[in-house]
Parts: sequence; C-alpha cells; structure tokens
Amino acid sequence: MTELEKLRVDRWLWCARFYKTRALASKEVNGGKIHVNGHRVKSSFMLKVGDQLKITKGIYELIIDVLLLQGKRGAAKVAVLMYSETEESIATRDRINELNKISGQHLESPKRKPDKRQRRELIKVRHKD
Repeated sequence: MTELEKLRVDRWLWCARFYKTRALASKEVNGGKIHVNGHRVKSSFMLKVGDQLKITKGIYELIIDVLLLQGKRGAAKVAVLMYSETEESIATRDRINELNKISGQHLESPKRKPDKRQRRELIKVRHKD
C-alpha cells in the first residue's frame, strides 16, 4: 500500500469503491454531486489527506474525511480504511432510514407472481365499488 500526496478526486472515489467505474465517478463529480471542503470541484481536482467530501447519492448525503490516498483499486476491506464518515452524516442517514421505514417505503415486493386465483382476488379488492 503506497500512500500518495495528491490524487484526482474521481480516481479516489473509484478506488474507495463509491462508484463502480471511474467514468461514473467523473460524471458525478462534474455533475455537482461531490463537494470538497464545501466547494464544487471538477474531476481533475487533486485531493489531499484531511480533505472533507460531501457525496450526494439519491436521498442520502454522505460527509466523509479522507484518511488515505491510494492509486489502485483494491479489496473492499482496504477501501473502507481510506475514509471515515462523520458522526453527523451517520446520524442523518439513520434518521432518513427510520423515516423511510415509518412511511412504508421499505415494503418488499412479493417473491413470486400471483397465480390465477390470487389475481382474481386482487382484482376484486381493487374494483370494489
């Protein structure tokens, strides 16, 4: 594990396994989904140890501190050591998860399609007038 002084933000996001491809990481950075130290940056921005990133993914907003710069994408166990999420970010994410559970957005879809009898029962319930 060689530690670098500076690394492009899109490459770091890919190495830290926030995005599956570097192109996707670059697209998200240029799209304004990633902020470094409170500022919107381009994908060529050089990241340093100690920088704080705000990553917006869907309804979640992760705030992380950069702990390690590594130029190669490694195992997930190594990628977790490259950053630490702030307590505020963890609390916000937990609160959003709780609200989703309360609102019923966590309901799972059925494991299989309804058979003919079940479909008829569903139609009766839906078209009850």
